[in-house]
Amino acid sequence: MSQFIRRLAPTRCPVSTRAIPRQAATVILLRRAEPKGFEVFLTRRPDSMPFLGGMYCYPGGTVRKEDFSAAMVGRCFGLSRERARKIVGAQFSPEQAVGIWVAGVRELFEEVGVLLAVEDSGDRLAMSSARAARLADKNRAMLSKALDFLSLIEGENLRCDLSRLAYFSHWQTPAQVSTHFDRYFFLAVMPDDQTPLPTSSEVAHSLWLTPDRALQLFRRGELPMIFPTFSSLRTLADFDSLESVLNEYCRDRLQPSTGVTGSFTRAR
Repeated sequence: MSQFIRRLAPTRCPVSTRAIPRQAATVILLRRAEPKGFEVFLTRRPDSMPFLGGMYCYPGGTVRKEDFSAAMVGRCFGLSRERARKIVGAQFSPEQAVGIWVAGVRELFEEVGVLLAVEDSGDRLAMSSARAARLADKNRAMLSKALDFLSLIEGENLRCDLSRLAYFSHWQTPAQVSTHFDRYFFLAVMPDDQTPLPTSSEVAHSLWLTPDRALQLFRRGELPMIFPTFSSLRTLADFDSLESVLNEYCRDRLQPSTGVTGSFTRAR
């Protein structure tokens, strides 16, 4: 972790030249472990990536304008625009607030092929073998820019199920860092009838680990990660079951706790 801090050491620059933070969403996938407890899904970014290359993290990425377009917001389910804004703050319009959740759903599908959605009727997503094959093809089309997420959702007669994402925490990179993110973390339970892709253009390697095991590997230098990843694992390690995590975080947490680290600041 100290190595990462050195790599991203702040540079002195006039206030007027500091980067405007980019909104981003990150999804921590959870599943039950046997014989007890639960696991989190971690992905390793390719070494060649300019931001966090070689680090273990969770699926996620930058919010795009299309994530909060009227058409995209109209294809959402399970979270009102007003509630989304109340959670992330009045600095966003209601549509922009919803877009943060949409970005989490979209990035999760783009990076690891997991889709959090419901049928157009609001019924549970029916994941047949034929649909799974179609979605795999559409995932590849999205990665090649031949298809956008809204077209995928509309073509499958689906809606983004924003109720599947539970707000967890909010972190910001320091203003002096050139790659400046304002990142929202969410929890989501892995759908029983889906399987995450082991690799993709943004994932060199992936694995399921209990929070305790992930922290053990980190301390041995075998699982490099930045502080927000470590902090989330440390928080989750205090829970003994998936049910206890959900009981705590499925209630919207409007006031995340605060704290400062060498490379990221947890937002107030």
